[in-house]
Amino acid sequence: MTFDEAIAFALTLDGTELGTTYGMPAVKIASNGRAFLFRSHEPGTSFGVAIDLDTIEMLKETDPDTFWQTPHYVGWEGVLIRYDSPDEERVRNVIARSRNFVAAKPKARPRKRK
Repeated sequence: MTFDEAIAFALTLDGTELGTTYGMPAVKIASNGRAFLFRSHEPGTSFGVAIDLDTIEMLKETDPDTFWQTPHYVGWEGVLIRYDSPDEERVRNVIARSRNFVAAKPKARPRKRK
């Protein structure tokens, strides 16, 4: 699944919209403004989704060839998903679960500009 395909799928989920995070394309929850699918710091290999830490550990343990983290993401609610995953259905399920996880969060507070 490419990043564009992941975006296209994520936009079929309820209450989502295309936006940006850190100046890069992302899919957000319309009601709270929070991104749940985003371009990773490894754009040549993976995209990222926001999800709870316990799920991240389970995903990395059960399918490390698809779900992984660089040191940048460790300890943060974000996991990377490799583009070449053979199980697109599982990837879609994780994207949908990420959407639900982020939709349950309160509205994002505006960041102060420096």
